Amino acid sequence: MAVLRPLDKLPMLNSGVLLLVGSDEALQQKLAEAILQEEKDFNISIHLAASLPLPSERDHLRPRIDLIVFMIDIKSKYSLKNIEASLALVDASFFLGKVCFLVTGVGRVNACSIDTNAVRKLGKTYCSPVLFCELELEGVRVATAQRLLRMLQICAGHVPGVSALSFVSLMRNSDDD
Repeated sequence: MAVLRPLDKLPMLNSGVLLLVGSDEALQQKLAEAILQEEKDFNISIHLAASLPLPSERDHLRPRIDLIVFMIDIKSKYSLKNIEASLALVDASFFLGKVCFLVTGVGRVNACSIDTNAVRKLGKTYCSPVLFCELELEGVRVATAQRLLRMLQICAGHVPGVSALSFVSLMRNSDDD
């Protein structure tokens, strides 16, 4: 099984590559469509995966991944276990601002199977931001798409003077609260 590394390939000019990892393919697809509909000044490629590792036979065709979004469905313990297993296959240098946890289904608190503190702890352990949202609501899906698009823009190096490492420093500052 190959470990996913952030800098093993050259970046593509004026583009960003996003990898959505999660067990709910329908939500991945909705989020990907929302991101692609947003106005942007760079090309975006979005790849969907249920889990890691990615198939190695297509590795030579796969572009460099700028941002990985691990999607966790708060209603499914399997979703969290799937993401935890996938994290072992990500190189540690990805956690320097190029990973985000997206917790979905938070609008249905009575149907939660996962303790939100467990997800927060995951974000703290991997020094990665945790976003909570309800992707079934169009307005929230659009706002989440805009936020992820901005993160991707930063991670791909298209914002002068801002580094993906700023996400790590934000995480450290929020720990002080």
